[in-house]
Parts: sequence; structure tokens; C-alpha cells
Amino acid sequence: MTYSERMLDGLIARFGESKVRVRIAGETASLTVKGPRKGLGRAEFEYEVPLSEATDMLATLCDGPLVEKTRYLVPHGDVTWQIDVHEGLLEGLILAEVELEHEDQVFARPEWIGPEVTGDPQYKKANIFAHHSKAPEHSNDLKQST
Repeated sequence: MTYSERMLDGLIARFGESKVRVRIAGETASLTVKGPRKGLGRAEFEYEVPLSEATDMLATLCDGPLVEKTRYLVPHGDVTWQIDVHEGLLEGLILAEVELEHEDQVFARPEWIGPEVTGDPQYKKANIFAHHSKAPEHSNDLKQST
């Protein structure tokens, strides 16, 4: 069964290869602290925050444009794909990501997935607006993470 949820993300801080993000997803909000990448994975810590505080953080603390998207969760084989359909400045960009238990995990790749973009610097959140905000022809790209 496919599930979808509207999301709004904003970057609060970047330090070294780490970052702090605030997100509103449906009626819930969270702060996420992400550590530096190690291979495909990275340490990630997520904390629920009151929706009103997240709204204030998005309006006052975020550095750069906000990411507007609808995330679809689509089961396929033994994994669930997160398919982000972007709106606003990134309208037309669609990214599909699968969370793996470990880097060597084997999974069935659906035929509807586009090219692999894991490790491509233009798909890092820090660069995504510069590379995609005026290029809606980029779509159905694949990103893997653990």
C-alpha cells in the first residue's frame, strides 16, 4: 500500500560535514541532527518538537530556501522506497531513496527508477537548489542511504 505525506524542510545549521534540519511532516514536526557520511551511511538523530515551534524555526532560523515536497512510501520487494515529489522552487524534481540495513544489502530495483545519483554532488541538499531549481527535466533519480 502506498502512503503519502506533505513535508516542509529547512536547514538550521551546518557544521563541518554535519547539519541540523527542521521538518514539518503532516501534523508532526521534528529536528534532525545528521553526522558526517561514512560510506553510504551517517549517524542521524531525530527529535519531535511542537508544531508551532517548528513553524517558527522555519520562518526565522532556516538558512536558504525551504524544501517543499510530498513523500510517497512505496513498498517494493523487501524494501520501502521513499519517493519525494518536489514542489515550489524544485518543482519537477523527483528523487527516490531506499533505506538499507547495511551497505551490501541486496534489493530489487524497480523498473521505474531512473539513474543512480548516490554520491553525485549536485544531489547533496547543499547543492540541490543551485542545480535543480531551474531544471524540472531532472526526474526519477535514485539515491541509496543506510
